[in-house]
Parts: sequence; structure tokens; C-alpha cells
Amino acid sequence: MAQGTLTLFEEFAKNIGDGSHDLDGDTLAVILITTLPTAGAATPDRADFTECTNGGGYSTGGISLTGVSWTEAAGVATLDSTLNPSWTASAGSPTNIVAALLVNNTHVGSNDAIGFIDMTVDAGTTPISLVAGNVTLTWNGSGIFTLS
Repeated sequence: MAQGTLTLFEEFAKNIGDGSHDLDGDTLAVILITTLPTAGAATPDRADFTECTNGGGYSTGGISLTGVSWTEAAGVATLDSTLNPSWTASAGSPTNIVAALLVNNTHVGSNDAIGFIDMTVDAGTTPISLVAGNVTLTWNGSGIFTLS
């Protein structure tokens, strides 16, 4: 997996089908975590992962996405957001960022994690540091992800 590529959890397909997620009505957020998930996580839930600690340029709970849309055109559904989450480097910020986790803050119970982005420079081994520089996720021009 390339750095910056969003990987959806395999269970997300089931979870979206059973109504666990209302992608254009629920509140979605991105949190930074210290371990690299696998796409096959049985019950992808934020509680399964260790969130980076609060401090410096990072606040636990992550950043809620704004301008979220879930649209369909020509048989392709697209999730998008007008916000590219960004964290500002400062002393006391996390130095152990391994992945960004896309979560549904409205969802109650398990399976609230949607997907993740590997933030390491070497496929899951070396964490990045928010002390070393700002971190910004820039969504693909065609959306956060598409389903067809």
C-alpha cells in the first residue's frame, strides 16, 4: 500500500449495506493512530486502535469533516468532503503517527471505523512526527473514495 492511499475495511461493505452508516448524514472524522490496521479487521472499531495522545498540534478525537457529500453518478457512488484535515506542528505533538483512521462519530456500537491511510514512509514501519512538520491529508480530486 502506498503512503496516503485510503484502504476501506472489508467489513465496511457489510456495514454500509446493513444501514450502520449514513454517509451523507452522519458525522465523519479523521483520527491519528499509532498502529497500522489491516483491511480484514473483523470488527473495525476505533476502540481496536490506540489514538495518538493529545498535545501540541493534535487534539484527541481528531478532526470532524465538513462539507461531506455522498453522491451517485453513472452507477458510481462517491464520498467527498470540502475539508482536507490538517494538523499544525508544534512541541509536544505526537511523534508516533502510523495511520489516519476515518471514523463515523454518529455510529453507535462497534464497526464505526470506515478505512485508514498508512502515514508511514516505509509501508507501516517508521512513524511520522507532528513535531517535525505540519500534516495535511489532501483527498483525491475524485473524492475520498468511490463505490461501484
